[in-house]
Amino acid sequence: MAKIGILTGGGDCPGLNPVIRAVVRKSYIEGFEVIGIKNGWKGLIENDTLKLDLESVSGILPKGGTMLGTSRTNPYKKPQDLQKTKENFKKLGLDALIVVGGEDTLGVASKLIKDGITNIVGVPKTIDNDLSATDYTFGFDTALNTATECIDKLHTTAESHHRIMVVEVMGRHAGWIATEAGIAGGADVILIPEIPIDIDEVCGLIQKRHQRDKTFSIIVVAEGAKFKEGMITQEEKLDEFGHVRLGGIGETMAKEIEKRTGYETRVSVLGHIQRGGTPSAFDRVLGTRFGVKAVELVKNKKFGRMVALSGNKIIDVAIQDAISTLKTVDPELYEISKVFFG
Repeated sequence: MAKIGILTGGGDCPGLNPVIRAVVRKSYIEGFEVIGIKNGWKGLIENDTLKLDLESVSGILPKGGTMLGTSRTNPYKKPQDLQKTKENFKKLGLDALIVVGGEDTLGVASKLIKDGITNIVGVPKTIDNDLSATDYTFGFDTALNTATECIDKLHTTAESHHRIMVVEVMGRHAGWIATEAGIAGGADVILIPEIPIDIDEVCGLIQKRHQRDKTFSIIVVAEGAKFKEGMITQEEKLDEFGHVRLGGIGETMAKEIEKRTGYETRVSVLGHIQRGGTPSAFDRVLGTRFGVKAVELVKNKKFGRMVALSGNKIIDVAIQDAISTLKTVDPELYEISKVFFG
């Protein structure tokens, strides 16, 4: 009986459990055994696993997060961790490993393939929707709906108090959540990492609204958006993949807007609420389709591949192609959002 390992790495997001459930269900049909590796790459370093069967994944479809746990552990950070990763892969007797993650987690998978552990299949996961080679990643739709709902709620308090509301959403390098939630929520200005912020232009758009007797405005800004001078960070400490902790752009924007316009301005940072909660129907279906396809790739020994969505079809692409470049916001989509600025 073939033995498949599965791990979920990086930030949690809605739709991970549907993937795990689908992998276990499809593997059961194919006669494969499934071993869950706890807490991402950390679990492979520490040989922390559990056997997954139909009973263990029963009822997890509508649950957010991941039943396996996750971490941002990078086995390439320390030589001894990399050695343990390779040794435990062999000890577990894995015929294949399904890696569910974003750029960093799949980046480790790509390196392991080059280092000789070639029987790996990838599943793309990020609420930022910034992985190349797939039209959508699961988790994005749920995060988008959460952000849109929050913007809808902020509209009423902004209008009642005649305030400017700055809404900070997730998006380190790509502004997909900001752009689409901003459009869906009727934002008056949307600021994304792809385009440096011109604070004078932002304040001009707000003042233009006030000239039309609009006494409130909604500004949506991605956490990774930057002024022409650079990014705003919460701290200088880096995680194991070399990323700084972002945050604070919303607060800085609010202070600058109030100082320059004289209009009362407040900030709302949505933060991890975008990651949490039950996955949307779209993310449940997409996660399920990805999980089934991943097992099919294992069955057909198509390793070094990642499942992906192209149009409405589930395809497979090289893992390396998926992480080679970030998928940034479509300029045409952002131009559409600008129609409603000011």
